Amino acid sequence: MKKTLALIFLATLFVTFHVQAQESSQASFPGEFKVVTIVESIVPMGIGRSRIIDSQTQVDASLFTTQRTDGKTSTQKEIDREDIKVDELEETKLLNFFSASGINFQNIASNDAVIASKINSMLVQGWKLTFVTSGVESNAGTEDGQGIFITRLFFRAYYW
Repeated sequence: MKKTLALIFLATLFVTFHVQAQESSQASFPGEFKVVTIVESIVPMGIGRSRIIDSQTQVDASLFTTQRTDGKTSTQKEIDREDIKVDELEETKLLNFFSASGINFQNIASNDAVIASKINSMLVQGWKLTFVTSGVESNAGTEDGQGIFITRLFFRAYYW
């Protein structure tokens, strides 16, 4: 009797794991994705603008996509840039990396706290952080007083 119960238990366990493995290996991605962009200014003297940008608008990219048939002819000029711009966005103020005396580590720590708060609130709302990418356009010398550090957070709707 004990062997039969143990065998039934193991068979049930095997079937459960097998079904879960098949479900997780499906090629489709149910749910939706969301991108949150963090722009941190590296302009000297703290005069730049740093923000977390979270679009509140869903867009259909196919409305702004054209096809080239010969590799050269394009109909992109038929798409008006104003049609692409969204009006609804959430903008969270951040501090700049530089102050009058140079790199401001307190500003960086403060930004980290605000960014962590944003990520935590997204998790509570049911989003799962799936990927992070970043890039920089840095100061190119004394004549170039501009630069940004940009990070993109990619979230996926997480269904319990």
